[in-house]
Amino acid sequence: MSNLTSEISKRRTFAIISHPDAGKTTLTEKLLLFGGAIHVAGAVKSNKIRKTATSDWMEIEKQRGISVATSVMGFNYGDYKINILDTPGHQDFAEDTYRTLTAVDSVIIVVDVAKGVEQQTRKLMEVCRMRNTPVIIFVNKLDREGRDPFDILDELESELKINVRPLSWPINIGAKFKGVYNIYEHGLDLFQPDKQKVTERVEIKDLNDPLVNETIGETDANKLREDLELVEGVYPEFDVNTYLDGKVAPVFFGSALNTFGVKELLDCFVRIAPSPRPIQAEERVVNPEEEAFSGFVFKIHANMDPNHRSCIAFVKVCSGVFRRNANYKHMRSGKLMKFSAPTAFMAQKKDVVDEAYPGDIIGIPDTGNFKIGDTLTEGEDLHYKGLPSFSPEMFKYIENSDPMKTKQLNKGVEQLMDEGVAQLFVNQFNGRKIIGTVGQLQFEVIQYRLLHEYGAQCRWEPLRLYKACWIESDDEAALKAFKARKHQFMAVDRDGRDVFLADSGYVLQMAQSDFPKIKFHFTSEF
Repeated sequence: MSNLTSEISKRRTFAIISHPDAGKTTLTEKLLLFGGAIHVAGAVKSNKIRKTATSDWMEIEKQRGISVATSVMGFNYGDYKINILDTPGHQDFAEDTYRTLTAVDSVIIVVDVAKGVEQQTRKLMEVCRMRNTPVIIFVNKLDREGRDPFDILDELESELKINVRPLSWPINIGAKFKGVYNIYEHGLDLFQPDKQKVTERVEIKDLNDPLVNETIGETDANKLREDLELVEGVYPEFDVNTYLDGKVAPVFFGSALNTFGVKELLDCFVRIAPSPRPIQAEERVVNPEEEAFSGFVFKIHANMDPNHRSCIAFVKVCSGVFRRNANYKHMRSGKLMKFSAPTAFMAQKKDVVDEAYPGDIIGIPDTGNFKIGDTLTEGEDLHYKGLPSFSPEMFKYIENSDPMKTKQLNKGVEQLMDEGVAQLFVNQFNGRKIIGTVGQLQFEVIQYRLLHEYGAQCRWEPLRLYKACWIESDDEAALKAFKARKHQFMAVDRDGRDVFLADSGYVLQMAQSDFPKIKFHFTSEF
């Protein structure tokens, strides 16, 4: 087995997704705790223990307690090298999450036992289904009152449209919660509410072991046996291949806040989750074991380090070995580039890396060379596809509040747009800049970051628009006629492409029927 193959087989790159408040960031922290990447929950390795989560490092995230930027963390666990991408749960940032899903090999979905499946989770599951991404579900917050486990399983199946198979089973719930039985490894895990320590494990050969009655009491032991009989009767035997094909989702129960049921999830995950898989590029299918390096940019983040105004492009390695200081071809510009300080992440802590293997995520300092979706190769013409940019649903004019700071404002807007946080259009009729987003919260984030990271003040002015759509046509005359008729509603995006700003659904429908030769696109990928 070559070194490359063995490195690839050790890699597990996955995203954690959920609805806001289901406990995703907490689960991420506890996984890092087991990986020895942090030693106290809620603490970063520093002299003072900070009270905020390791993976939420932007100022606005700390203030609001929500994750708005996808953060990347790598750590070792036993023989495995694990890369977690913690995604924003807030739906205004769904686009960031969709893009992250193009860079992972599998997904863990966190569901709150009391609230069950929420709308946001459904949407994300659709993206997983489109790509046949394997999914494991973690039902969280069992130490709080919630719904019956069987009801939750039924809801998961009907709402997420995927078959499930429990691999652990809770003993009671809420105040009476005593622990879980690990179906996958045949062990009993007893629950003690403690945010720092890990639970004790009772090894048992089978459920009729008298030890079970001693540990959890006769009533609960009998109920556990009945439940498990039902589970074995209702759900087919767990088969790893159906999980890898994205047809069955294993389910674990626990309480991330109390570090309970997390190790069981992790132990099973490293064993069954896929290592990096072949990826479909526009030209051909690329195998991770190929000698030549290739990778793509799936995210750009400005100001990871507030002392240096720089952007970082996140690159997912798809094949071969990425080496520091080697020459790579940037497909969009055709230029050769070399990178002297590529980094690997542990939330905010970055280490310079000399090489990276398929499945790894590396950060490359970016001075404006990269856009989301850019491909890097050792020279072969390859283009990785499937990084959507959706048509925004909310629009505002962005105005400069301080004419002395025009330069800072322009630079800030440019860098934030590179991140894909929102989209910028320039109205061709009056030259005003329009920002389009998927949700209201993004406007607040942009305003906050412009002020705190660039020292620029902006104000928003209302703009009633229904949709922005990219237009093109093979017929020059038709395009010209359309632009002349709609000149007040024409804009260009940052790539200089024509965008039609429809102010109502009716107007859009009329435009589509009046101009049959014009193609209207609702994502920027065409």
